Amino acid sequence: MAKDLYHYEVRQALINDGWKITNDPYIIETDDVNFEVDLGAEKMLAAEKEHEKIAVEVKSFTASSFVYEFHRALGQMLNYTIGLEEFEPERKLYLAVPLKIYEDNFQLSFVQKAIKRFKIRLIVYDNESKKVIKWKKK
Repeated sequence: MAKDLYHYEVRQALINDGWKITNDPYIIETDDVNFEVDLGAEKMLAAEKEHEKIAVEVKSFTASSFVYEFHRALGQMLNYTIGLEEFEPERKLYLAVPLKIYEDNFQLSFVQKAIKRFKIRLIVYDNESKKVIKWKKK
């Protein structure tokens, strides 16, 4: 499966934010279907002495239709959520979105409603500086 245009930028942004990349890609195995999420990562939480585990689906939204790309990304996120519930329920799923796309499109009412209804967690990243700008955890 081809990697997203900004795959390596998001990977580096997570590393820069203190995450350890554990899987590239992260495979979700269910009874009858397997999925490939772009990245798996974990971070030690010092105060709790535990690991926080995430799976990250990277999207650049470079197609001519944002709505089409959002529809596709949302479908993937819903499928991956079901798979994670069976495979590794403690791992949190995130959709990684470029800062410019987030500012231009993720403020639309429809998009906000979909994010809220389906409880999509976001990582907003700057692909040029390779930094995580914002975490939206619901």
